Amino acid sequence: MSFTLLTATAALPAIGAIATAAVPAARRTAAKWLALVVSLATLALAGIVFARFEPGGDRYQLTESHTWIKDFGVRYELGVDGIGVALLALTALLIPFVILAGWHDADPLETNSSRWRPTQGFFALILMVEAMVILSFVATDVFLFYILFEAMLIPMYFLIGGFGDRAHSGSDENAAAQRSYAAVKFLLYNLAGGLIMLAAVIGLYVVAGSFSLSEIAEARANGSLDMATSTERWLFLGFFFAFAVKAPLWPLHTWLPNAMGEATTPVAVLITAVVDKVGTFAMLRFCLQLFPEASKWATPVILVLALISIVYGALLAVGQRDIKRLIAYASISHFGFIVLGIFAMTSQGQSGATLYMVNHGLSTAALMLVAGFLITRRGSRLISDYGGVQKVAPVLAGTFLIGGLATLSLPGLAPFVSEFLVLVGAFSAYPVVGIIATVGIVLAALYVLVLYQRTMTGPVREGIGGMPDLKVRELAVALPLIALLIFLGVFPQPLTEVVNPAVQHTMHDVQKKDPQPEVEAAK
Repeated sequence: MSFTLLTATAALPAIGAIATAAVPAARRTAAKWLALVVSLATLALAGIVFARFEPGGDRYQLTESHTWIKDFGVRYELGVDGIGVALLALTALLIPFVILAGWHDADPLETNSSRWRPTQGFFALILMVEAMVILSFVATDVFLFYILFEAMLIPMYFLIGGFGDRAHSGSDENAAAQRSYAAVKFLLYNLAGGLIMLAAVIGLYVVAGSFSLSEIAEARANGSLDMATSTERWLFLGFFFAFAVKAPLWPLHTWLPNAMGEATTPVAVLITAVVDKVGTFAMLRFCLQLFPEASKWATPVILVLALISIVYGALLAVGQRDIKRLIAYASISHFGFIVLGIFAMTSQGQSGATLYMVNHGLSTAALMLVAGFLITRRGSRLISDYGGVQKVAPVLAGTFLIGGLATLSLPGLAPFVSEFLVLVGAFSAYPVVGIIATVGIVLAALYVLVLYQRTMTGPVREGIGGMPDLKVRELAVALPLIALLIFLGVFPQPLTEVVNPAVQHTMHDVQKKDPQPEVEAAK
């Protein structure tokens, strides 16, 4: 079973996507249930992968390797390490919540639209994205990863451009134009990064003669691969640029607020909590592992970009009037912390960065999905249209508060552990960088608490008085995410035990050791 387990975990949602798309137009509810069942079955397979992974075992486990394009040395090669298995589990966990939260988001507005299939297409595209993201986390052939890295843009483009936010404040024509603009901008930015990466992938094959991570690592170890310094740096820049766009890292971030603002709330979660993690994951797996010397060479500049992302994203979040765009800019700040942890080149920083990817996925999903429930009730994304919600919908307000507190990394909730480790790792290697990064923590407290105060407290505004509280389906989305945030906040060991050995392998790749604290000898 282990021989095909990773393939089965990725293939199931892909097959489910085809089956969902094939459901007759009039049976929209059946399509929804099929998509949900497939996502739960995928979660079960991901649970088996997580359970079978041995943290103290080989670096890549549950491996598969088959010839794909023989003439070019391309192989269908899979294997999962501790970082990949954590993100695979996150992806499989979030998709059922995304489907439940978007249960009615793609229903046709016309009652006589039985000839069209927007509902089937919506959920089929979500499952297809899940399949591609899962496979990208376990691909150990560089060319295979590149194909998946680019292919996932296609379903995401249609999800953003074809299924927009119905709470748009403008006219239908204006909403469609902005939705189209956001989708095209998302596609062009990521395609540009992907084309540059393609040149680097080809260059890597010319230099190394292989696309296999294991073969390239073996060639480095036995000295048969001696990459020139300038060549390694150019190849690194090609890979890193594509990953920085996907991440998103300043100044390549501008597509994210548009995409998250115009997409439906579940699709916005899919973007920032799932798809964007491929970029930061790839920095660890490919940039540091394939180009260790170039990674160290580029570290000072990348740390500056990460700091700008942290502070810039947080500052713009403070000034936002749109709830969804506020969360988007907060995510840019959080991705800055993740990149900071990766390139601090310390075990604490990289462990924290990996945990941050998981915990940011959970906290952003919780906050954004509950915000989506709020927006659906009022029909507006503007913060100024809310006030006094906690008096009429206390459960909604309470779950919104916990999601917000997790976003600002309150102690006792999961993101605190990861942010603490990132800052410890940054302080130990680059004290000034660590000090500047803490500004992001202060600003996060400001934008989260101000958002809660303006929407949930104060007198009940017009249009809020009859707002219903969370329903059963919505509670089934919010409560498990909040429970996980609390559980991993007080007991992160299940994740740290899996992640830490993989981080040590990465530290060995770049030949870095943790800085030792200076202790003055006793007089």
